[in-house]
Amino acid sequence: MPLSTEQIRNIAIAGHGSTGKTTLLEHILFQGGVISKPETIESGKTVSDYGDDEIARKISVRSSLTHCLWKDKKINFVDAPGSSDFVGEVVIALRACESVLVLIDAKSGVQIETIKLWRNLDARQKPRMVFVTRMDEDRASFDAALKDIKDKFKVSAVPITIPMGEGLEFGGVIDVINSKAYVRPASHDQKEVASEIPAEYKDAVETARIQLCEAAAEGDDALMEKYLDQGELSPEDMLTGLRGALAQAKIVPAFAGSGLCNSGVTAFLDFAASIAPSPLSLLPEEVTDAEGKQATISVDSKLPASAIVIKTQIDQFSGRLSFVKVITGELVPELDIINVRDGRRERLSKLYTLQGKKLEEVPSLPAGDIGIIAKSASLKTNDTVSTYDRPFAFASLKLPTPVHLLAISASNKKEEDKLNEMLLKAAEEDLTFQINYNVETKETVIAGMGDLQINMILDKIKNMTKIVAETRVPRVAYRETITKKATAEYTHKKQSGGHGQYGRVVFDLEPLERGKGYEFENKVFGGAVSKGFMPGIEKGIHQAMEAGILAGYPVVDTKTSIIDGKEHPVDSSEMAFKLAARGAFREAMRQASPVLLEPIMNLTVYVEEKNLGDVMSDLSSRRGRISGQNPIGGGIIVVNAQVPQAELLRYAIDLRSMTSGTGSFEVEFSHYAPIAGKIADDVIKAAQAFKTAETEEE
Repeated sequence: MPLSTEQIRNIAIAGHGSTGKTTLLEHILFQGGVISKPETIESGKTVSDYGDDEIARKISVRSSLTHCLWKDKKINFVDAPGSSDFVGEVVIALRACESVLVLIDAKSGVQIETIKLWRNLDARQKPRMVFVTRMDEDRASFDAALKDIKDKFKVSAVPITIPMGEGLEFGGVIDVINSKAYVRPASHDQKEVASEIPAEYKDAVETARIQLCEAAAEGDDALMEKYLDQGELSPEDMLTGLRGALAQAKIVPAFAGSGLCNSGVTAFLDFAASIAPSPLSLLPEEVTDAEGKQATISVDSKLPASAIVIKTQIDQFSGRLSFVKVITGELVPELDIINVRDGRRERLSKLYTLQGKKLEEVPSLPAGDIGIIAKSASLKTNDTVSTYDRPFAFASLKLPTPVHLLAISASNKKEEDKLNEMLLKAAEEDLTFQINYNVETKETVIAGMGDLQINMILDKIKNMTKIVAETRVPRVAYRETITKKATAEYTHKKQSGGHGQYGRVVFDLEPLERGKGYEFENKVFGGAVSKGFMPGIEKGIHQAMEAGILAGYPVVDTKTSIIDGKEHPVDSSEMAFKLAARGAFREAMRQASPVLLEPIMNLTVYVEEKNLGDVMSDLSSRRGRISGQNPIGGGIIVVNAQVPQAELLRYAIDLRSMTSGTGSFEVEFSHYAPIAGKIADDVIKAAQAFKTAETEEE
């Protein structure tokens, strides 16, 4: 019997690194009957951390898809990495799922990645639950974790389960909704079994039940009125209210447990199956039609089929896998679809779901489900597939801009093309990793969210192909300009038998306002230079502006006016005037007090209050101009500054070191600003050294 959309639950598992996400999921799959034995991270055999790089480093690197059936519901889980370097994979999980289970360590409480995740969830109005993990470890405290949530996020988490003891005395959990106790299993590979609630916890359960009734009433005005009149709610009313309140992100249900002990899992699965939002609760999706008009569309199984590609994975054995979230209709094998991005039509072959790395063929993917289209050569992440007569495109993933840049080349120049091919393939799988060739600096530049992400990509390429890559700090794209007006003339004259070459021009060169770029004006009177030669003159100016006279960087923000010139009735040509214009521009620039310009970036730093002083001092040492600092909650301060790009080339690494990995930042180009003195001298020397080395290579 095929599943309906209402029977599907999509839940992302996310949180700070090392809070036990993969371990908890392993025991969810064990309790759900998917696997016969739960594995540990150390074994390298967990379902969701299956990549060689994940096994070697014992961390999650990519979002992985798993599922289990529980009480006639299919619950898809997307296990997301905890490191900020892999935030793109977290975005994939949030895009795919209707709700998120945020894991919080019972000892450490709310940590920096939790704060950043919570801010992301608030921006998306995404329903969330919290699971306080590692309740079996010394100094664990469920109440302290909930208090930390309240202090940092100004929200009271509502306990769905409460622990029976804490730390070394942890003995299991109590399901408040269903009035069941689950004693901690004797070993991690034994399943939880329900039992009666011990008498000593009756009062605590009653207190928690009152909290639940109040939370349930938040989800429905009629229930609120009933609760105020009667002072209690029936179990059915409680479920209805909790379901509505969670779908509207009005409450934050909280669970206690220990993934490694397989404790607290059953109560969570019961809650997920009966109360967690189904895809039908989703806010309408944003779409854009072929004419660029905006509209919305809701999850609906009765409409024609459509889906968005949320992830691309290129597997060594299975080939190209396109992860899709179905929004409307139903995808089935042999269905004819259109790729809205390029209008290409294709026929679907087999469809799959995943258990980690294991593909499981399915007869269909209904609206709201997450699955795999295999071996489609045309599909890319963010593509929309559709059977609509007038197809539309779904909104793309809201990915952050990569902040850590490196110039890269192959140690063996003969392997350069193969390296670039592998880098492009990596960029296709992870959109927060990018590769571009900078024509200006003549470098291939890769960009990512941090050195861990980039190093793991390069290690993977090396292991697969034996190609060794060399990385270095990329060159900065400086500019040159002038600071005063100057006049110069140049005559290009060449005689070599037959027709010669002749062109004379006189230029006024003057500075323009920053950011204006370039202007040209013909002020010649009396026909000293024919209009037919003006295109050649402009070409010469453009050629001269490609490489300035200080360090060979492009020239910007200048106005060139031709005020006089001379031509020869036989020997003048467009080429002659192009060469004359190039010479006149360079001569005028020498007289116009040229200066170097450096790119200035808008920098936004997110830092814990305890590290604020160090970050501010460091920005000052980087010639930064701080424009403001504002608290945004959770003990996080946002610092806004403008800093030269040259000072930020290693900032991802330096900020991580300065803040013990808790700080993060965003950066974008602002403007160009003049530099002088030793800084300019160093830039000029470096440019000359680069040019010399380039000449020697040739």
